[in-house]
Amino acid sequence: MSQTTRPVAFTAPHYAASQVGQNILQHGGTAIEAMVAAAASISVVYPHMNSMGGDGFWLISEPGKAPIAIDASGYACKKADLSYYSGQSAIPSRGPKAALTMAGAVAGWQKALDISKTWQSPLPLSELLAPAIGQAEWGIEVTQSLQDASDKTFDDLSTIPHFEQFLIKGKRLQKGKILKLPAIAKTLNKLAENGLQDFYQGEIAQALADDLHAAGSPITLEDLNAYEAKLVTPLSVDTSVATLYNLPAPTQGIASLLILALFDKVQHLATTEAEFVHLLVECTKQAFIKRNQFVGDASRLSVDLQSLLSAESIVTMLADINVDTALPWPHEAKPGDTIWMGACDSEGRMVSYIQSIYWEFGSGVVSPQTGIVWNNRGTSFSLTPDSLQALAPGMKPFHTLNPAFAELKDGSRLSYGTMGGEGQPQTQAALFARYIYQQKSLPESIRQGRWLLGRTWGDESHNLKIEQDLADTIQAELTAKGHDIALVDSCNELMGHAGAVVKRADGTVTAATDPRSDGNAFAAHVLD
Repeated sequence: MSQTTRPVAFTAPHYAASQVGQNILQHGGTAIEAMVAAAASISVVYPHMNSMGGDGFWLISEPGKAPIAIDASGYACKKADLSYYSGQSAIPSRGPKAALTMAGAVAGWQKALDISKTWQSPLPLSELLAPAIGQAEWGIEVTQSLQDASDKTFDDLSTIPHFEQFLIKGKRLQKGKILKLPAIAKTLNKLAENGLQDFYQGEIAQALADDLHAAGSPITLEDLNAYEAKLVTPLSVDTSVATLYNLPAPTQGIASLLILALFDKVQHLATTEAEFVHLLVECTKQAFIKRNQFVGDASRLSVDLQSLLSAESIVTMLADINVDTALPWPHEAKPGDTIWMGACDSEGRMVSYIQSIYWEFGSGVVSPQTGIVWNNRGTSFSLTPDSLQALAPGMKPFHTLNPAFAELKDGSRLSYGTMGGEGQPQTQAALFARYIYQQKSLPESIRQGRWLLGRTWGDESHNLKIEQDLADTIQAELTAKGHDIALVDSCNELMGHAGAVVKRADGTVTAATDPRSDGNAFAAHVLD
């Protein structure tokens, strides 16, 4: 009697986290369980990009049902108001006063696992967290990405108390060296024993509150006790090729959807690769104008973001896109360091997930009892009272984070995303457009040269940065259209760590990861 199998797939920007997720899938776990295991793992193996002290956003899709979303981002704590920062022109980017928003990632894990329990009998939490515990105890190998982050942040962060856990003998991390994180292992063990709610209402919560207070952060135990992740309705838009989904405010999901909705209307005008890139860039500009005008905490929205995706709104924006000429572009860009991961389980349930602490190592504030480094997402707030991003207790800052999902007209379903702050919508658009409109393979759509419009951290220019291998073929034509171009090395981490998982209508599954990352993508079959 022959045995039948069903495909599963997982992708992550670090090979160890990807292996953890795939192992859970191959042992019968759901896409959500695999994602939680990988999320714990990647908080250990990629500590510069994300942490349990950061935020998360989920898009979850069951076959035949509308996708659902989880907002596990943090709001400003009760003490964080304008008077708290009196005398300062901006919120500090590092240190205890940068640690002002709640960490929602772990609450998001729990909210997602609650959904998973409605699908099938759950795996023990201890089984999901065991790989991450082992990685933290035995140590992780420093990658080039982690070394680069250590080099970049050493002067700013090395003197912050307790940050030495991310150093080796007080020195910068070096590729190939082993970094052990015993305090994080202890915290994960406690979560496995007591449940994820311990992060907000148990021993871990008390330890975090004590350590954050000692460091000088305004976050209190009361803030931790009150936090909850929320189920939210995704934004969506129909195009000629797919129904696209992304997260609502306070994320820039609206920008990602607008770029592709606009490009769907003009992509037929591109007769060269340069015109293809030019039109995507011009669509990006229109999307970012709307994003900057409207997106902030959901309570402050002056328009229904879904209305920006209406046919009438799209037509209005299209009038400002010229196939021959680049729109001048002064724009304040948003930095960010993040991870994106995607999964598909044996039942065809899919997850698009993103987890972040904002800048490399976030605020740099480390809780010595737990090993958790806290995010600095609150630096996105403004201290100007009438600003859309004005700081106030309970408000959420603008988020660059936005996991993406698409239901294609041919019956395929695509989970995709990237890290990269300002570049996230741009890389999503490049990946999707190459895969769908240019009919390139998923790995090739991710591998090919990319671009980034706008200023990056430490750079005051607002130009169009293009990887050298792509620029070799399109630079002259783009310059003639009026683009201000700067060249960067090929296969550059500046362009993000993209990934994707597609489940086709015929049941086959493909996963791909970015050569700019340390990741891996797995697609395999499990027995029925």
